[in-house]
Amino acid sequence: MKKQIICGCLMMVFLSAGILAFAHAHEDISATPSCKYCGMDRHAFAYSRMVIEYDDGTSVGVCSLHCAAIDLSLNIDKTPKIVWVADYNTKNLIDAEKAAWVMDPAKPGVMTRTAKWAFAANEDAVKFTKEIGGHLTTFEDSLKASYEGMYADLKMIREKRQAMKTKSGGHVHKAQ
Repeated sequence: MKKQIICGCLMMVFLSAGILAFAHAHEDISATPSCKYCGMDRHAFAYSRMVIEYDDGTSVGVCSLHCAAIDLSLNIDKTPKIVWVADYNTKNLIDAEKAAWVMDPAKPGVMTRTAKWAFAANEDAVKFTKEIGGHLTTFEDSLKASYEGMYADLKMIREKRQAMKTKSGGHVHKAQ
């Protein structure tokens, strides 16, 4: 009986810790529910969201690598201390520079024509490429591709928003 009580207590402690870890892992969404640049719902796009922490103590939460690239460009005089990105599978934030990245020019991503996804484990990224497509890359190469595709991405976003505006009679919600 005593053993069962101890096991039950331990199980409750581990379960509580898991729930707290999940809540902590997603508290950035509560702090910044929508992307400052495009208005996208960061909860809906939890798998692609990012948080940039600068060395001056400021931080910003965005929906995607595309919007992170915009913020990094606009804050050229700030030095990023760490850039967090959501693991595509778990949606937990991980260090973007340590993540395994997958880029797939054949498929659209969030706010971009070229999908760019991050994974905490290299094995998960490899599995993704075998099942879905794309190729392995790094954060630096993914960010570079984001900058290089910015014109085409912005053109695509403007065209989608204009089509939605026309379709809805002139009213368009910022996020898509």
